[in-house]
Amino acid sequence: MPQVTVFSLFSDFDIDLFKSGKHFRLYEKLGSHPMELNGVKGTYFAVWAPSARAVSVIGNFNDWDDNVHMLNVRWDGSGIWEGFIPEVGVGEIYKYKIYSNNHGAVTEKADPFARYCEHPPKTASIVWEADYEWKDKKWMETRKEKNALDAPFSVYEVHLGSWKRDKDGNFLTYEQLAIDLVAYVKDMGFTHIEFMPIMEYPYDPSWGYQLTGYFAPTSRFGDPESFKLLVDALHQAEIGVILDWVPSHFPEDAHGLGFFDGSHLYEHPDRRRGYHPDWKSLIFNYGRNEVRAFLISNAIFWLDQYHADALRVDAVASMLYLDYSREEGEWEANMYGNNENLEALSFIREFNEAVYGSFPDVQTIAEESTAFSGVSKPVMYGGLGFGMKWMMGWMHDTLEYFKKEAIYRKHHQNDLTFSATYAFTENYMLPFSHDEVVYGKQSLVYRMPGDEWQRFANLRLMFGYMFTHPGTNLIFMGGEFGQTSEWNFQKSLEWHLTEYAVHSGVQELIRDLNSIYKNFPALYQKQFSPDGFQWIDYGDHENSVLTYIRKGNNAEDDIFIACNFTPVPRENYRVGIPKNSGKLKVILNSDDKKYGGAGTDPKISGIKEKPWHGREQSIEMTIPPLSIIIFQ
Repeated sequence: MPQVTVFSLFSDFDIDLFKSGKHFRLYEKLGSHPMELNGVKGTYFAVWAPSARAVSVIGNFNDWDDNVHMLNVRWDGSGIWEGFIPEVGVGEIYKYKIYSNNHGAVTEKADPFARYCEHPPKTASIVWEADYEWKDKKWMETRKEKNALDAPFSVYEVHLGSWKRDKDGNFLTYEQLAIDLVAYVKDMGFTHIEFMPIMEYPYDPSWGYQLTGYFAPTSRFGDPESFKLLVDALHQAEIGVILDWVPSHFPEDAHGLGFFDGSHLYEHPDRRRGYHPDWKSLIFNYGRNEVRAFLISNAIFWLDQYHADALRVDAVASMLYLDYSREEGEWEANMYGNNENLEALSFIREFNEAVYGSFPDVQTIAEESTAFSGVSKPVMYGGLGFGMKWMMGWMHDTLEYFKKEAIYRKHHQNDLTFSATYAFTENYMLPFSHDEVVYGKQSLVYRMPGDEWQRFANLRLMFGYMFTHPGTNLIFMGGEFGQTSEWNFQKSLEWHLTEYAVHSGVQELIRDLNSIYKNFPALYQKQFSPDGFQWIDYGDHENSVLTYIRKGNNAEDDIFIACNFTPVPRENYRVGIPKNSGKLKVILNSDDKKYGGAGTDPKISGIKEKPWHGREQSIEMTIPPLSIIIFQ
């Protein structure tokens, strides 16, 4: 059997960059790379294992014998083991057998840089070379406009394993999703789709948030080329692709990154900083240069190799604070005596600078649930450098308000209006995410009070309020048609519900809201600026009515919104409007029959020179029960 040939893809400069934590294209060097050397086809392997005394590549090609293909350690102290193995080609499965200098530990690990992995519960890596010819040139050349902060950003969040299944209950493949999912998202009018983690993960109930294959699309739905086909199809349909990315923690599975070479290589060695009690997982050592290079290379990989348009970074709050989910005595303060994780802060800033430095036409989005300041502020101005941040406070307050019976809402109107006091401190995305429809929280529609009519009217009103509130939007799959059950990752969404008018009505409303959002500049041009929003009246607690204006670059594009949060129609309701508003036209009434509403006519009167709400002119209108009216 051919032995390992001494060979390297690393230059001295590569090694210097790696050691200093500045090599952000490590996927071009580490891992397995099919190639031809001196006329012989085979695969080059390279793995970082500085505590190892010996490393071998094992697989079917050598009967998993760890004495056959021993890699060579580099002389430069980088801790990289490498070599070329002839006659090992694409499709071969393999692992690294690592003998450690640390107390004689022996580990058998999947390749951290593998491009493809076996289908769980199998755990080996697969030699792969994704050969795909992209057809999304037009999208890539113009996506800077589509991903801009002053562009519409309406996101459909999807878990691929449960969006839809075939008639036998099996997963749809990437190829099938490239037809069905793409057509659906296009029809619904979303501008972007967000995939819950598609990187390889061993445990289905983790929903993909416990990764073992950071550089491999999960094999549950097909091979890497097939996932590229799905991304490509979305781009050709002018839909941007957001990938959930998890640099916050990783599982302790035996084949994963934990205790990789018999030492705490990827995880922080101090359990107080290296173990996450909530998720029973390990936390990356953000102070180690090579680990930072691994993570940033991984982020760049998905943008480079898979044409991703944005990364939504999971669990940022858990990275920022040393005492996150820890009791007194379970954490240690930083050098300044406070609870900020300085190494993680430094890593996040470097990650954002690296991403925007290489891909200025993408976005990074933080799922960050605290009041940490400057999350979406550029690094050069002292911020963390994200493009957007999830508005978790708004989501919580809004859902708390809507679950209250209408008779009590007049006492809680501040739940809705409070967000305006901080709405422009960050570039906020408004999410109704997967976390809000699991673990006994109920589906969105079943969190609403009242009978069936009121539940669905409330849901339509809440979505209308979301789309007209400053910021971008995200809806988790199923919410857009009012799924009644909680989300179950093991089953398809309840698509049969769309045969009923109340459900298809919500679906039609989301279509129209997406269309309005994209076609009326007042809703997106200044979505992160206080210049784009103005209250008409936020103080009518007694009637539970809110009225406000959204503004674009041109005054003639202004949008007026009136919301009635009770099941009582507000007739002859006077609203002050700016002078020279011109003729007013209703562009959406959530009580319209086509949405499942009662079809109440808003009856907007002509503009009168009657001062109201501090304005010289006013109109009278009927605001239907539990409805939002959008007019221009």
